Amino acid sequence: MVNIFFKVFLAFLTLNLTPSTAFEMEVSGNLGAEFRWFPNEGTVNSMPQESLSISFTPEFYSSWDDGKQSILFVPFLRYDDQDSRRSHGDIRELSYIYSSRNWELRTGFRKVFWGVAESNHLVDIINQSDAVENNDLEDKLGQPMVNLALIQDWGTIDFFVLPGFRERTYSGKHGRFQPSFRFDKSAVEYQSAAEDKHVDYAIRYSTYIDVIDFGVYHFWGTSREPRFKPNVSDSGQVTLAPVYDLIHQSGLDLQATVENWLFKFEFLRRQGQGSTYMAGVGGFEYTIVGVFESALDLGLLSEYHWDERGETSSSPFNNDLFLGGRLAFNDSSDSQVLAGVLSDLNNYGYFFNIEASRRFGSYWKAEVEFRLLVDTGKIDPFYPFRHDDVLQIELLRYF
Repeated sequence: MVNIFFKVFLAFLTLNLTPSTAFEMEVSGNLGAEFRWFPNEGTVNSMPQESLSISFTPEFYSSWDDGKQSILFVPFLRYDDQDSRRSHGDIRELSYIYSSRNWELRTGFRKVFWGVAESNHLVDIINQSDAVENNDLEDKLGQPMVNLALIQDWGTIDFFVLPGFRERTYSGKHGRFQPSFRFDKSAVEYQSAAEDKHVDYAIRYSTYIDVIDFGVYHFWGTSREPRFKPNVSDSGQVTLAPVYDLIHQSGLDLQATVENWLFKFEFLRRQGQGSTYMAGVGGFEYTIVGVFESALDLGLLSEYHWDERGETSSSPFNNDLFLGGRLAFNDSSDSQVLAGVLSDLNNYGYFFNIEASRRFGSYWKAEVEFRLLVDTGKIDPFYPFRHDDVLQIELLRYF
């Protein structure tokens, strides 16, 4: 399905180009070198405690017809010296956009993000997570789509047709962030008889009223979040097989800006993946401008996560409190630090996270991440990854 969609996309694009079309291609992107250190041994002996990788993310952009038509192409490549599955490539974006006064047509491989919360993007559903990239699930695979946006004074309505499903990526046998029972993608199961060729649909309305920005949507199709069932391979090894169900999911995201306060809320209702359930996350961010009469801004964050399924939820965010802070140095190097802790109110486990970044000169940037799990309960979804504390350092060269 993805290959067929790619061919249709190229044919459609060709119809919209004329011999007189003048291209002015803008090329940018980055080349990165990443080091990971895991202070603990993995759940199985083959897991490394250090790894090195390089990544390449170029970006090609061109527009014509007085900016009404444009193309964006963003491929992604990574080579990892330990995990063969993390050595992979993807088309993050390959989209054609036609813009009119009151509507836009966007077609191709694209990334679409929904949500406002800091500690977990509950309502984000269009793109599949590239879990082999990072265990925070914020890296996404490009999704084939046709997206029509109707833009009016009273808000924007987005219609999505999503042909072709993309499975979640996972680490290989020599990679980290996996339980003692390995994920076996070869044993994947789908509820739909069309399997990964099922066509999904979504509709979203977004607008703002005074200080409030909000969006509501409904999605029908294959869940991006798999559930797992035990599977025995031909060799007798016990593995976990991903199962992708058909779901209906309705969601809401809302953010209100009141002086130095940001109030955030996300809510969803999902039907079709087991019993129908609801989940939500809400909280705030308060910014202290000019800490101690300096150039520093300090943002204080607090968010509470709730899931109707309680401790039976497959999500670790089912009864959890997040507290954190964001420090912006407001310097020419755009230095900033985000630190926080997620507390499991059921099992009293803690997940610590620190992220920092700083630019050096006009072309270089360093990013540091440190994640630590403490006292994780045995029934917590984080428990299989309790040995995967990690320090990650990445140096990026932009062009």
